[in-house]
Amino acid sequence: MKITLIHKEAAWLLRHQVMWPERELDYVKLEDDDAGLHYGLFEGEQLISVVSLFICGDEAQFRKFATLESQQGKGYGSRLLQHVLNEAASSGVKRIYCNARSHKAAFYHRFGLTITDRTFTKGGKDYIIMERFFGASGEVERNGVKQIND
Repeated sequence: MKITLIHKEAAWLLRHQVMWPERELDYVKLEDDDAGLHYGLFEGEQLISVVSLFICGDEAQFRKFATLESQQGKGYGSRLLQHVLNEAASSGVKRIYCNARSHKAAFYHRFGLTITDRTFTKGGKDYIIMERFFGASGEVERNGVKQIND
């Protein structure tokens, strides 16, 4: 298994296959994809999971996190998400957030993201914005308590 930066076009293909196969490919493209860092997790030569990270000052958002359906539940997505969280923390980000599908909130909670009061619906799917705060030196703030991010 390896995690590496990939071209946006590779991310688009997996995003489309996993997230919105019933839509046109353009539906999974983001206007700011050129500004993002696109990460892929490979097992051998097969691209298993993708996520895109957008850093703006001391905030970041990860978007379009997708893992092949046949490979879900095997830890690939967890490894990729932890890698991206570490990358964000290393770059000096103080807050990272995502637009999580509501039924996936428990997954993101395992990585220290908390539910906000902001929700929306897109394409008939319900989303909730989740966030995580980083303190100095990679510390994570949870409910006002600082914990070291290992």
